[in-house]
Amino acid sequence: MTHLIETPRPSRPKRPFFLRRGPMENLATTLIAIGFLMLFQPFLLVLYTYSLVTLLAGTAMFIIVSKFPE
Repeated sequence: MTHLIETPRPSRPKRPFFLRRGPMENLATTLIAIGFLMLFQPFLLVLYTYSLVTLLAGTAMFIIVSKFPE
């Protein structure tokens, strides 16, 4: 009977922050929440004006980042 010798696999280098799924999903979710708050605040018209753009950017970012590997 042959015995298999397991050799240790070389560890992959850690991905940069902007290419990791977890932190970027959190960032996208935060961006969506900021856009939501901007949409429903009654004080500044500038925030209301850019709220939809912020919501769409966060949503697009979440869709793209959710395809990243773990």
